[in-house]
Amino acid sequence: MLGLAIALIGAALGAALAAAGSGKGVGIAGEAAAGVLAEKPEMFGTVLILQALPGTQGFYGFISSFLILMRLGILGGKLPSLTIEQGLMVFAVSIPIMFGEFISAVWQGRASAAALQMVAQKPEASGQAIIIPALVETYAILSLITSIIFLFFGVKI
Repeated sequence: MLGLAIALIGAALGAALAAAGSGKGVGIAGEAAAGVLAEKPEMFGTVLILQALPGTQGFYGFISSFLILMRLGILGGKLPSLTIEQGLMVFAVSIPIMFGEFISAVWQGRASAAALQMVAQKPEASGQAIIIPALVETYAILSLITSIIFLFFGVKI
């Protein structure tokens, strides 16, 4: 049972840290968004997109945790017996999610805040502004893909 507990702690931490990072990132962007909307309420659509971008990491954390539970068979109603080594391997699968999603969400929030300042000054540059935080998204996606590859091809359960 200790192996299963270690695996579940990894899955839970992955989801929790990704959600915490998204909350922080969306909050950072939200502070900038409020300033832009106070002056230019007609920019709501663009501002909303830029504020929402750091929220994707929370979804990636949820997806990875869901896939871990699915791979373990827990969603099918069985409680697998994992060795400590297997539990640690599953925990390790969550490490890219724990760090990659949390850190990228916070930095994407900062990039979104900067992009919002750009849009406030030059509304016609909104397409370019969206690219700035979208580049940070690349690393969130790489973290998710890394965890998925490890989960389905690296962990022997």
